[in-house]
Amino acid sequence: MSHISNILVTGAAGYIGGSILADFLSRPDLIATAKLHAVVRSEEQAQALSKLSLNVLSFKLEDEAAVAAAVEQNKIDIVIHAANSSDDLLVTNLIQALGRRRTTSGKRVYFIHSSVTTLFSEEAGWPYGMLKDTDSIYEREKELGGSHPIRKANLLVVDKAQECGVTSFNVVVPNVYGRGKGEWRKVSILIPALIQASIRLGKVHKFDVDGHPPATHISDLVALYGILVDKILQNEDIPSGKNGYYFAMAHRAPWWAYMQAIAKSLHARGLVADAELEIWPSDEAAAKALQFPAQFIRAMGTASGGLEPVNPRRLGWQPVWNEKAFLESADGEVEDVLELDTIRTGIFDKVMRPATD
Repeated sequence: MSHISNILVTGAAGYIGGSILADFLSRPDLIATAKLHAVVRSEEQAQALSKLSLNVLSFKLEDEAAVAAAVEQNKIDIVIHAANSSDDLLVTNLIQALGRRRTTSGKRVYFIHSSVTTLFSEEAGWPYGMLKDTDSIYEREKELGGSHPIRKANLLVVDKAQECGVTSFNVVVPNVYGRGKGEWRKVSILIPALIQASIRLGKVHKFDVDGHPPATHISDLVALYGILVDKILQNEDIPSGKNGYYFAMAHRAPWWAYMQAIAKSLHARGLVADAELEIWPSDEAAAKALQFPAQFIRAMGTASGGLEPVNPRRLGWQPVWNEKAFLESADGEVEDVLELDTIRTGIFDKVMRPATD
């Protein structure tokens, strides 16, 4: 390309956003054609990222004027939105700012949104069964309506991007595991919560149904984001908008077997009484222990879902990690949580009330 593209990553201090940045910064080919900008929420996070070769910005994504100014002043062409999958205000502000940027620059602009696979499970109210990411997902989500905050955001990404002349993509993120490469949060959300709850209770629990949800190692996930950005920088015409769903699924996660491996690891460290699993007495008890919203805990803990990633494979995505490697990683996940997980995520704070007494 004859110009430098400017990429803005939201959630840059988070597990996924931070790992995306680390991956991009490690690639001379990408850095040669793109300048990276990162959005963080606090001065402490800004200082942690300041040593990197990128432009660190600290402002609230809820502030429409601040978002518009950041996009225009830094000539942002591509936004990778990894900060929140369910806040439609953030989506609106970012896409509208990109739309104005397209008008002033005459260049194509792109919005890469991060959604979640749990939304497409029966436990979360998905009635259509087996699903490929090349199916008419947008139309089916439209039929169901936007009552679910994440579905509402998915639909808004497509509709608002079309309205504003922005090319959009929905990367549908599964359960993610493995140590991240970012400067701030280096572990995921669900698995650390399961481990921490087990330590507090002195016992490892499982749900009454053995879920087998989609899963992906963090390194494989960020590789998919990298492929999408590469295609954009090369001006390749790839599925977008209504057709731009990308299931980032590498394999399935057999929860009962994985929790048994977690129990074995915690018991060997003397952190739980024994390596036997107990069934959660209720979904409400699980939600309280895990500090997750009770209305979504069933889908998070028991969902399987029939998803098949087609679009990522067509782009050349080849995940390295598989189910066997996932099960073998349980002890390493415990070690990472014990060492690293000191920063609470605020992912649920805005759109749902956490479980309480």
